[in-house]
Amino acid sequence: MKQKPFNHSINSFRSISLITVIAVYFLILVGGVVRSTGSGMGCPDWPKCFGSLIPPTSVDQLPTNYQEIYLEKRLVKNDRFVANLEALGFNKKAEEIRNDKSILIEEEFNPVKTWIEYLNRLVGAVIGLLVLITMIRSLPLWKTDKVIPVLAVFNLLLVLFQAWIGSIVVSTNLMPWMITIHMVLALVIVCLLIYLYYRSNRLVKDRLEVTDNPNYLFNVLVIGFVLTIGQIVLGTQVREAVDQVAFQFGGLLRSEWVDNLGLSFLIHRSYSIVILAIHVYFVYRIYKLTVRNSVIFKLTQLLFVVLVVEILSGVGMAYFAIPAFLQPIHLLFGALLIGIQFLLLMKLSDQKQLIAVKLSS
Repeated sequence: MKQKPFNHSINSFRSISLITVIAVYFLILVGGVVRSTGSGMGCPDWPKCFGSLIPPTSVDQLPTNYQEIYLEKRLVKNDRFVANLEALGFNKKAEEIRNDKSILIEEEFNPVKTWIEYLNRLVGAVIGLLVLITMIRSLPLWKTDKVIPVLAVFNLLLVLFQAWIGSIVVSTNLMPWMITIHMVLALVIVCLLIYLYYRSNRLVKDRLEVTDNPNYLFNVLVIGFVLTIGQIVLGTQVREAVDQVAFQFGGLLRSEWVDNLGLSFLIHRSYSIVILAIHVYFVYRIYKLTVRNSVIFKLTQLLFVVLVVEILSGVGMAYFAIPAFLQPIHLLFGALLIGIQFLLLMKLSDQKQLIAVKLSS
């Protein structure tokens, strides 16, 4: 009878943590839509949108000098951010923001872009609540596994920090390196949530699968994981180059954008071949060394499918003038790739430990 409340607490936490992981991936997809539609500055302030909880639908609802009003608010926030950077010793970055004239460009009101960004923020708010609930549901597991509630609290703090970074992204008018930080933090949050789910799942079932040489497979995948993170970071730089080229061409002559993206795009495109080769080799080794019905084998199959879709979406953007609908798909599957890799790394790590225990007993 004493076991039932414990099982209920674990199952409750597993459910909410899994829902939160799925929700974060949905937010990444929505964020990709925001970027591909150029709606990042649809709301010039944060956390409100045009100073309201519900944004306007017409420019007539705004004061005639609304651009000057919100530019002034953003500059005040940027001054505080620059002062914080200087206090932390990042004088070069602080000077970069202070001298960046693009920050002074205030976009005209566009109801479609405003509501796309507003919906993005609503989804973000829901995920914030889910992360809070995840933390609350983790507390009953303190006596069983203290790591879970500690990491759940840390994840909540990280999400709050991510929200603040999002406000700085807006106030700096989508400064490129801030967008990169924002994306990397999103991936860290995803991996942390996946780890929380996996760790809680391990409290219920801990099964040894037949996998030869998990240490070697783990090392191969670590290489693929690190390379993929680098590719995603490079991809954010390519996306920033797309924005710059699109601005230069006034949003026209889309078929010529790719030819003007520069070295970062060429490296990003060639780099994908290396990542594909590493993962094909990993899939081959899994196929040779792992039983077909194991979780590791099934996750590896999913990994390969996601990787193929990710590469094909990238090829589609390169050869079909960067269609807007492919951009969020490319971003989403890149994030999914990281999540599956991370899950496989944890699974292989556990296999190493379980085999070591079995051999020593």
